[in-house]
Amino acid sequence: MLAVTTDDHPAVGPVAVLANPTAGRGRHRGLLPRILDGLAAAGRPVELLTADTPTAAEQACHAAVAAGASALVTVGGDGTVHRALQAVAGTSVPFGPVPAGTGNDFAADTGFPADPLAAVALIAAALRTGRTHPVDLARMSAGTDPDRWYGAVLAAGFDAVVNERANRMRWPRGPRRYDLAILVELARLRPRRYTLRLDGVEHRFDGVLVAVGNCASYGGGMRVCPAADPTDGLLDVVVGGRFDRRTLIRVKPRIYAGTHVAHPLVRSYRAGTVELAAEGITTYADGERSLDLPVRISAVPRAVRLLR
Repeated sequence: MLAVTTDDHPAVGPVAVLANPTAGRGRHRGLLPRILDGLAAAGRPVELLTADTPTAAEQACHAAVAAGASALVTVGGDGTVHRALQAVAGTSVPFGPVPAGTGNDFAADTGFPADPLAAVALIAAALRTGRTHPVDLARMSAGTDPDRWYGAVLAAGFDAVVNERANRMRWPRGPRRYDLAILVELARLRPRRYTLRLDGVEHRFDGVLVAVGNCASYGGGMRVCPAADPTDGLLDVVVGGRFDRRTLIRVKPRIYAGTHVAHPLVRSYRAGTVELAAEGITTYADGERSLDLPVRISAVPRAVRLLR
C-alpha cells in the first residue's frame, strides 16, 4: 500500500508542466488547454515548459526544479515521464504524470487513472491539499556515465535489441518500422551470455529476455515483471533462457497477462541491487534508450513523491 504524506506548508511556486504534443500520435493534443486549466484550479500558477527535443525537455525540467517549481507534471507517455524523473528523483518536488502516450505504464502501475482529465483532477486535488504518495525508483550506474533514473522497467534482452534496430532504420516510418525490426531480429535470434549479480550473488545464464522492473509493466501494458511493487524497496528481475524463435513467438503474447513467468525457461528474482553484464546490449529504460551494459541498478525507496 502506498504511504501518504501531507505538506503542512505547501510550496507556492509554479506548477511546471512538460507536455509532449506528439505523444500517443498526438491524439490528446487538443486536451492541453483543459489540462492546464484543470491544474490551475488547484490555486497555483502553471508554467508550460518549452522544448523541441527529448534532451531539451530534460534540461527544461531540471531548470524548472532548480528555479523553485512547487511541482512537476508531465502530459505524455513513459518517455516524457522518464525525462521528468531525472529532475525530480531524490528531491522534495512532487510529480504527477498525466497519461497521454502510447505507453503509460508508470502512471498505470502507480495508481493514476487512464483518462487524462481524470488524472488531472486527481493531481489538482493532491496539489490543493499537499497530499503525496512516495514510491520507489530505480537508479542506474555505468562506468563514467552520469547516473540515470527510471520508474517502470529496464529492458536488456530481445526487446532492447529490437528497439536499437528500429532506431537505426531509416525506413519505413511509423509503427511498421518497429514491426520490421522484430522480424529482422527474430531471424537473427540467439541467446546471449549474461552475468547477473543480485545483492552480490552471481548467476550466469544464456538468455534472450531480461527485464529489471521497479513496476510491473512496459511496452503499453505488457506485465513483464508481474509481481513488481514500486513500494517494496526491491527490484524484480525476470529472465528468459534459451528460447528458440518458435517458443519466443508463443510465449511473448503471454507477457500481457504476466503468465509467461510460469514457463520453465523463465526465472524470476528479487533484489535491492542488480548488476548486469553482456556483450553488445544497449538498455532501454521506460522505453527510452539508456546505458550500455554492464550496468548497476539500485532500488531507491521513496525516491519520488507522487501527486495522488
